Amino acid sequence: DAAECLKTLAHPVRLRMVQMLLEGRYTVGELAQDCGVPDNVASEHLRLMQRCGFFTSQRDGRRVYYEVAEPHLENLMNCIKSRFLSE
Repeated sequence: DAAECLKTLAHPVRLRMVQMLLEGRYTVGELAQDCGVPDNVASEHLRLMQRCGFFTSQRDGRRVYYEVAEPHLENLMNCIKSRFLSE
């Protein structure tokens, strides 16, 4: 439901991951390194957001890449950025 999925985004690491994934596809390791968290923590954040339908994952050889699946996520992030991240 909407409230649960919006609550899922309400975390600094998850917001950073969304920002990154709106720019391209990344592996768990790449996201974890940029966000300064261990791989297993990044995986859990991704799992929660994937459950809301925000992302999809795609295997490419031994790597799994995540990318945005929700087309309206960029609009939502633009609202958040203009209100909270432009300060």
